[in-house]
Amino acid sequence: MRAFFLPESSPKLRTLLSPLSTGGTSRWITRQYHSLFSISLLDKPITTNQFNQILSHTITTSLFSDPFISSKLLLSLSSSSSDDLSLARSVFSQIPNPNLFAWNFMFRAYAHSSSPQESIFLYNLMVQNGVSPDNYTFPFILKACGRLSHFKKGKELHSSSLKLGFEFDVFVQNSLISMYSLCGMIGTARRVFDFVPDFVRDVVSWNSMISGYIHKDLSGSALEMFGNMNSVRPNEVTLVSALAACARIGDIVIGKKIHCYVIERGFIVDVFLGSSLIDMYAKCGRPDDARKVFDQMQERNVVCWTSMIACYTQSGLFKEAMGIFREMQVAGVKADEATVACVVSACGHLGALDQGRWVHAYCDRNGIKMNLTVNNALIDMYSKCGDIDKAFDIFVELAQKDVFSWTVMISGFAMNGKSDKALDLFSQMEKSSEVRPNEVTFLGVLFACSHAGLVDKGCYYFDSMTKIYNLTPQLEHYGCMVDLLGRANLLLEAENFLRAMPIKPDAVIWRSLLFSSRANGNIELAEFAAERIMDLEPERCGVHVLLSNAYAAASRWNDVKRVRKGMDARGISKQPGCSFVEINGVVHEFLVEDTSHPQSDMIFETVSGLNRILRFEGCTLDILDYFENVEEGR
Repeated sequence: MRAFFLPESSPKLRTLLSPLSTGGTSRWITRQYHSLFSISLLDKPITTNQFNQILSHTITTSLFSDPFISSKLLLSLSSSSSDDLSLARSVFSQIPNPNLFAWNFMFRAYAHSSSPQESIFLYNLMVQNGVSPDNYTFPFILKACGRLSHFKKGKELHSSSLKLGFEFDVFVQNSLISMYSLCGMIGTARRVFDFVPDFVRDVVSWNSMISGYIHKDLSGSALEMFGNMNSVRPNEVTLVSALAACARIGDIVIGKKIHCYVIERGFIVDVFLGSSLIDMYAKCGRPDDARKVFDQMQERNVVCWTSMIACYTQSGLFKEAMGIFREMQVAGVKADEATVACVVSACGHLGALDQGRWVHAYCDRNGIKMNLTVNNALIDMYSKCGDIDKAFDIFVELAQKDVFSWTVMISGFAMNGKSDKALDLFSQMEKSSEVRPNEVTFLGVLFACSHAGLVDKGCYYFDSMTKIYNLTPQLEHYGCMVDLLGRANLLLEAENFLRAMPIKPDAVIWRSLLFSSRANGNIELAEFAAERIMDLEPERCGVHVLLSNAYAAASRWNDVKRVRKGMDARGISKQPGCSFVEINGVVHEFLVEDTSHPQSDMIFETVSGLNRILRFEGCTLDILDYFENVEEGR
């Protein structure tokens, strides 16, 4: 009866059963038939209630004791989520003598669930019951060991697999490579890989090793492994991993070679491969190449759109990021949490408050989950756009706050001139047991001290990084301290602090000293800082302009002309300044002396009128004096 399940209305079955239409034999066969027919229903998706009815029926008819029937019941639960494993466990526990299929089913279910440790517990129970594992058992248990970083148990399983003769079984060996990699034992994983003969290794073997190197943040070794794939052709998984390695180390050369390989070998650039190519080009600073890949994709899901938006955002092309988001809306693709976080970040950098509010409302209208990443991005956006009260409202309402939540709110208060609130919030963070401040948190704290002129507090917090929190100050922290001392007109202290730094100062720190020197009229120190900047950035125009402005502020016009002539002789031109303003939800971009805006005549006339009013009120603008004096040849 087990070999065939005929539909209940089958004429052939009715013919077979008709001679037995009377008597106990007929009732027994009919009962068995209906039982087997009920089991056949498990081949189709059923509800939990239907499953329970079938389970009860098999128990009352004693069919449940048949290993085939009980295994089929378990198999019907294979598509269930991890929350339903309690039902599978109950069914399994009622099987008198579960076969290896039933054991392997439970191993697989738990290995992919939120309780992988149960796989190991059941495996130990199986061995105690005298059931020997097969080559399907080990991959499931090794997966659980890898997820739990249970190296000791994984090593024990490795030994057992060798004793059972699975040293050349590709499934077992690939699982060992993956397990050792996830446990951080990349050297052991490589030894397992090298032990497997070439004729046994398949593409999964290579993929497991490449992924292991990436997991260990050894992207260079991953790419070297990828380059050695001579006997096995890479598949889409291999290429995605190799592109991820290129993205991590910014290797555009190999990344482009992989892209060429994809084209030459006729791989379909689907949503997975396409997103990986976009991400690789984005991390390598090639947004135009990323856009070409995006435009050539025949199918795009939300991940592809988000990757392109993230690419533009990471490249500082915030208007383009907003543009691609609008295209996404036209295409009818619903954004997710990652999309919203990227778009909100772009709004913050543009100062596009109205658009940021629209995106916030978009989340509510479309039921997008307001997870911590989205809320943190909204706090950052509202802070950068000047609506610090709204940012704080979101912060206060957060049920759970991570270090970024505290950091972005502290920095938001600092950048909006509320240094006292920034420092008060940091004190609350110190008292809270939720999180500990990190290096980025202290940047916000030092920024607040710098702009409030709180020298003593700034020095205290800088020292507390190492003394209290065991954090090593980075170049940015030293830059904040130089800026703090310079703004307080403590130029000698700033210079001495800079010279005593354990890290070689970069152009940004010297530029900060130059700013302070110019503001306080210390031309000699400004010249010294400018020389250091020129040594580090000889071709950039910024230092020449800053030094020229310092000379202009001191009315040393001959020196101004000398700096300008030096720029002309070296072919260094000043990059035009750029600013954004949002009006009625539209972001307008302005460049110095740019006349491309349709209302440029009116804009320049308004600016000239404002300058006249400012002069009449007695306001002196250094930059206007500077340009007027240059034009007069002074």
